[in-house]
Amino acid sequence: MSAEAMAATSQPLATETALQVLRDGGNALDAAIAASAVLSVVETYSTGIGGDCFILYHENASGKLHALNGSGRSPAAASAEVIRARGFDSIPEYNILAVTVPGAIDAWVEANRRFGQLDFAALLQPAIHYAEQGYAVSPVIAHNWHKSDELLAQTPEASAAYLVGGKAPPAGSIHRQPDLASSLRRIASEGRDGFYLGDIAEEIVRYSDSRDGLMTLDDLADHRSEWVEPISSNYRGYEVFEVPPNGQGITTLMALNILAQTEVAQLPHLSAEHVHLLSEAFTLAMAERDRFVADSGFKELPVAQMLSDEFAQRQFGRIDMQQALAQPVASALPDHRDTVYITVVDRDRNACSFINSVFHSWGSGLVAGSTGINLNNRGAGFVLEEGHFNQLEPGKRPMNTIIPAMAYREGKPVLSFGVMGGQYQALGQAYLLSNWIDYGMDIQQALDAARFLLYNGVLDVETGVPAATRAGLAARGHQVTAQDGPHGGGQAIVIDWEQGVLQGGSDPRKDGCAMGY
Repeated sequence: MSAEAMAATSQPLATETALQVLRDGGNALDAAIAASAVLSVVETYSTGIGGDCFILYHENASGKLHALNGSGRSPAAASAEVIRARGFDSIPEYNILAVTVPGAIDAWVEANRRFGQLDFAALLQPAIHYAEQGYAVSPVIAHNWHKSDELLAQTPEASAAYLVGGKAPPAGSIHRQPDLASSLRRIASEGRDGFYLGDIAEEIVRYSDSRDGLMTLDDLADHRSEWVEPISSNYRGYEVFEVPPNGQGITTLMALNILAQTEVAQLPHLSAEHVHLLSEAFTLAMAERDRFVADSGFKELPVAQMLSDEFAQRQFGRIDMQQALAQPVASALPDHRDTVYITVVDRDRNACSFINSVFHSWGSGLVAGSTGINLNNRGAGFVLEEGHFNQLEPGKRPMNTIIPAMAYREGKPVLSFGVMGGQYQALGQAYLLSNWIDYGMDIQQALDAARFLLYNGVLDVETGVPAATRAGLAARGHQVTAQDGPHGGGQAIVIDWEQGVLQGGSDPRKDGCAMGY
């Protein structure tokens, strides 16, 4: 808890960086950008400047919430036909064909241009320092890094950047990324053009060409982020805001709309009934996501229908509290024509909900030649099915899993939050909110609570879910598995306007922390 300002990230070096930016006169957005840049160095398997970025920013002076879609598009030469002609029936995940134009740097520069208080170059200096001088590898990062030894060893560029003697560096060792430091210096000096034009862009395209990729200099030069209108839904008096599609934030809102039809707080927390209800609501929301969430610039999406109370009531009516839905679950609407999360609140009560990702751990597993930049594999979010809303087409943004969120009460932000973890993120946000609102947990308890995920017909629970709950879920027809590893991560800051206090939470599943002053 603190009174003046607060930051919460998944790595202490990033949290400390954000606080220093705030002390130096930067606002919440500046601090989030600087923290994200540091995470691009010290938690490279989750994020990087070769990935995408989504931002929600509450500007307290105007009382307005702004949303920035910083996701990249497919190359102009990309299409479902091209991928199938190369012998694939889906987009290969760890392959140059899955790489979309990186959107992060343009989003950082554009957000800083519009709302920042410090010079953009200054915000990159801590990241440059850690890339050049080195940083201590922390335990959770070392553990996750080691799981990707085989992937990173497949190309000389990734091996040189991320492995030591063919292995991931152990916890407590110093790791340096001089090539990435050089790229960050050029971007600090030249801004967005330092990434999307000139030497870095040319090296990205050269490397793509060497692996028979589709990216061109025009694809990079033409990229721009987009300011969009947030979408929202009311959950028990809280207005919950998300970035609209192509982000999957609407999935969280649909799940919350279903839960709003219930008295979930009357169910014992983490009982079989509780887990079953949330899992079924999430599954129904995911069926709509998988059908409709796509780039709205290519086809009109039924957003209003998906968020309507009438649709939520019909969806709730599909849930049997004694029996799991048959998988796969079908969409109910009629025919219609891994990641880092950062949240910062500053002394002026500007609030930033910020997420940056390369999609899978290490993205495509490919490093763009001499740039030190790990390239995303966000294109794996496309489908090749003819006529699908999310079909791969030239210059299109894929369905994107990264979703920053913010909850308002009586016209003011009271919770800036996000949950990491790919497919888990939408359920994670709904679960966190329900823990905080329905069960009265403080924000750290809401993050700590044992998690579960129903995906592809398997209900995977963390070891903290009681044995009796697992048995009750199995009796309802769920295929239950228990795992030792965690589901995602998360950060959150509560704004108590009455007391003038900030309350921060940081997920113990990561190395990070919430700190303030």
